Amino acid sequence: MTFRLSQRSRNNLVGVRPELVSVVERAIQITTVDFAVTEGVRSTKRQQELFAKGATQTLHSKHLTGEAVDLVAFLGNRISWELSLYDEIAAAMRQAAIEHAVGLRWGAAWNIPDIRAWKGTMEEAMHYYVDARRKLGQRPFIDAPHFELV
Repeated sequence: MTFRLSQRSRNNLVGVRPELVSVVERAIQITTVDFAVTEGVRSTKRQQELFAKGATQTLHSKHLTGEAVDLVAFLGNRISWELSLYDEIAAAMRQAAIEHAVGLRWGAAWNIPDIRAWKGTMEEAMHYYVDARRKLGQRPFIDAPHFELV
């Protein structure tokens, strides 16, 4: 099944760097999981609010410069936070990034500088990140909806 971006998702891409928009537009065509763009460009105020709530770990997000997007998965007509769905979205984003020659980092695999170079599945990429953080005695910060330019 081929999915399409809604008008709301397209509106949320306004101000996002064109190369990232092209990756998102290609990913929606090839994904096995429907998704929507929930955030593209963020204001400093919004970033500060998210930081205060612990929903982000930085005040210097790439959302501030149009170099990041957040995508939310749909299961039927409901938003879902099931991680396996985000693995599938990440696989589509990875393939689209390869096709468009755009470097891309995924928020569930922060230690992989560019997911285009990852040879395994996106699920394996996430586990690689989690394992690396735990070996350092650090808690992983999984932000599976997040994708940013590198």
